[in-house]
Amino acid sequence: MIKMYDIIVVGGGHAGCEAAYAASKMGKKTLLVTANINNIADMPCNPSIGGTAKGIVVREIDALGGIMGKVADSSLLQIKMLNSKKGPAVRSLRAQADKKVYPQKMLGVLKANKNLEIKEAMVEDLIVEDNKIKGIVLSTFEKILSKAVILTTGTYLKAKILIGSSKTAGGPHGEKESKNLSDNLRFLGFEIQRLKTGTPPRIDKNSVDLSRLQEEKGDDKYYTFSFDNKPTYDKDQQESCYLVYTNAKTHEIINQNLEKSSMYGGYVEGVGPRYCPSIEDKIVRFSDKNRHQLFFEPETALNDEWYLQGFSTSMPIDIQEKMVHSLEGFEHAKILKNAYAIEYDAINPLQLKSSLETKIVENLFTAGQINGTSGYEEAACQGLIAGINAALKLDNKKPLVLKRNEAYIGVLIDDLVTKGTKEPYRLLTSRAEYRLILRGDNADLRLRKYGYEVGLINEKQYANLKLKEEQIKQVTEKLLTTNLKINAKTQKIFLENNIDLPSRSENLAQLLKRPEINIEFLKNFIDLNYTSEVLEQVEIAIKYEGYINKTNKEVEKLLNLEDKQIPEDIDYDKVSNLATEARGKLKQVKPVTIAQATRISGVNPADIAVLTVYLKKEYGKNE
Repeated sequence: MIKMYDIIVVGGGHAGCEAAYAASKMGKKTLLVTANINNIADMPCNPSIGGTAKGIVVREIDALGGIMGKVADSSLLQIKMLNSKKGPAVRSLRAQADKKVYPQKMLGVLKANKNLEIKEAMVEDLIVEDNKIKGIVLSTFEKILSKAVILTTGTYLKAKILIGSSKTAGGPHGEKESKNLSDNLRFLGFEIQRLKTGTPPRIDKNSVDLSRLQEEKGDDKYYTFSFDNKPTYDKDQQESCYLVYTNAKTHEIINQNLEKSSMYGGYVEGVGPRYCPSIEDKIVRFSDKNRHQLFFEPETALNDEWYLQGFSTSMPIDIQEKMVHSLEGFEHAKILKNAYAIEYDAINPLQLKSSLETKIVENLFTAGQINGTSGYEEAACQGLIAGINAALKLDNKKPLVLKRNEAYIGVLIDDLVTKGTKEPYRLLTSRAEYRLILRGDNADLRLRKYGYEVGLINEKQYANLKLKEEQIKQVTEKLLTTNLKINAKTQKIFLENNIDLPSRSENLAQLLKRPEINIEFLKNFIDLNYTSEVLEQVEIAIKYEGYINKTNKEVEKLLNLEDKQIPEDIDYDKVSNLATEARGKLKQVKPVTIAQATRISGVNPADIAVLTVYLKKEYGKNE
């Protein structure tokens, strides 16, 4: 008897975990199929969670009801707030997670879900009838039926490991690759592209002279990714990371052996990530720099295998040895696992809707590296959205599509489905036009209501959100209606803190706008018995009020264009005076709004004007 599920998730990486969790939590009978259950939530690269922009994404995942942040909080080795001395728009949490503990915790969360089953198997084909997904076919030829399928195949589609001139079929850790699935996707009409990524060597910590490296400790302040968690770690017992630099000898070894690397020897077919290149690529592209920064970081508290961040390479093993030994403090370093590059198949994300459902096969969704992205966080957020939207689709509900002004997740997905990518896509703060309002500290205020509406945020969590919103209003009102009293006591407080006393009385909100004054200082003049999270929101809103108001005006223009819908049945061949390139791009992307059309590469303002006039004339739209 053939088994039947509501949703099947293919792949147990970070995208697959979030997709399976969301779908099952939303009441759908879900099957997660993975080649090896021990590799669920695996971290084949650096076991870090977060980083610039990515840390904000993890908080957004948590705000929506996903699980990456909570699991990261329970498996920390070290945590820091990046760019803490800069403005709030670019601050991001980054944690070094325990590579052994994180997957165990994630597996525990998944197994606790009553609507979710996990099966070890390799998926090699899809069952499609009348352009609608009906299920999957395993390598054993077993068929499993479902109403929706989410592909989160990571780097396993026709994966090949490259070291020097050696090219071996297989995924990370030497696991079996998926041999036929990408060919079957191509047969269905998907455009397949070849991408590449890589990882550095793993080093025995005990073989490195750490005293010659620069120690990087965790922050002396408690943080969590999750809005629901209290810190469970001891900030004084965090693992240290270490900073080291390449040098002239390192560069000389690499330059003398460039043709031996997979990339420069012509063995690589896939396109690598621009923003996370191999060390040989860095040295060629940035030949004016005499050194490059590397981080030596722990992978787990359970062994001494450490990660050399920034030293990704596809050089032969003997050259890797020389490269590592050229680094200061690494003269006698023992390599436990050699670096390698991996290339794999991915689809063209222009063939996706904003819901992450494919345009070619109904009820087939894709998420993660199969869509051309890089990074655990980018994969996880796509998995969450795909899981949510697959469940909503089965309930005949509108998909959850986050706008660019609502979330970094919205920026990422819109970039993929509107602009596409020919290289592994990495999320950066510079990709977000409205980054001042897309901060890690306010992700719950931006997104938790959506998590509540789809059923991933419970009543208690939502009540906590409403309380926080109310308290932010209370504090703001207090500061606006309380004037500073100029007297001897006030003068003394200002003098002791080396702050100039105002020449006249003003309300505390106005006082807070001064750069040298923070909200903690105002506690000298008013009772502010609220959480630090509430006070932080008030302080940011008041200090950056002018910039935030300017951003909100820009958002209004965006939303006006987002409201201008483009009918699904539009025939772009009938739109006169469109440029040939614009016509082709509009046909390919099929934008659903004028706003999305404006973001398509090759579609110019003149084309938008022509399109707007046509819609008004033919459909009576966009008045």
